[in-house]
Amino acid sequence: MDQKQKVSPKDVFIHLLAIIALYFSAGSFITLIFQAVNLKFPDKLEAGQYYLASSSLVSIRFAIASLIIIFPVYIITSWFLNRLYTKEPDKRNIRIRKWLIYFTLFIAALTIIGNLVTLVYTFLQGELTTRFIFKVITIFFVAGSIFFYYWTELKNYQDSIAKKKLALGPKIFVYSVVAIVLAALIWGFTLAGSPKNERLRRFDNQRISDLQMIQSYLTDYWQNKNKLPEKLADLNDNLRGVVVPKDPETSSDYSYGINSSTSFKLCANFSFADQNVFGVDIPAVPTKPISAFSSPVSWQHSTGENCFDRVIDKDFFPKPIKL
Repeated sequence: MDQKQKVSPKDVFIHLLAIIALYFSAGSFITLIFQAVNLKFPDKLEAGQYYLASSSLVSIRFAIASLIIIFPVYIITSWFLNRLYTKEPDKRNIRIRKWLIYFTLFIAALTIIGNLVTLVYTFLQGELTTRFIFKVITIFFVAGSIFFYYWTELKNYQDSIAKKKLALGPKIFVYSVVAIVLAALIWGFTLAGSPKNERLRRFDNQRISDLQMIQSYLTDYWQNKNKLPEKLADLNDNLRGVVVPKDPETSSDYSYGINSSTSFKLCANFSFADQNVFGVDIPAVPTKPISAFSSPVSWQHSTGENCFDRVIDKDFFPKPIKL
């Protein structure tokens, strides 16, 4: 069979599926390792540590999901193509395969060059040495493995065109890559945590968000009525669309108490203490001011019931001007 062999729709489908699965798998693996490295080796010069940690965990979970689904697709389609090439060795020489391989080699080379430029630039900008080394190793592993694998494919075909059976590549190399991907998945799972614990942490984050909202309602109430409400239910207002939130997990009311005419406390039960994947104390949700004129407040908490005492500063919360 020569290079003019007709390409069937089946050939187009299986080769495109394999190469697209490869691209997505490679991108997901790089994302997983890069974000895991960012979590394990934080740079204190980067602003918004909580947001960076949260964003990294989201990226890690999506990368894990992608690898779990897409990487096996690549393995299966490669296995299918290997069997096809065993039965029909000349299939290795069809045009779509050669075009896709050369395009992949081109992309792999550009990836190595582009990412190295970016990594060296960030290193010169003060990137942590440890993070820099891990990311460089990741790029070389991914792009280098792809380049080596498919370059070997082309070379093997030229060297063994007369053979009845052509291997896809050294089995040890392929098994090693699969083992490394599995190890990366396990590492990602340890960082992302179990789905059950993650759901509990999301409940905790929602509790903090609810308390911030209630706090805002209380300060508005105090500004307009010059007093604090006797109970949280007094804050409900159908006209303004104000509805006091309840605990997202138990649907029970949050605890509220008046300490003085200008101070109050809000309490909630938390499943976990503040967890910081960076290794330093960070609140469960970002601290934020209770209004544009106030100072940031802390919502750090431990496991179980936690109460947050708040004092309304009259200078920060002046009475509305009545016309």
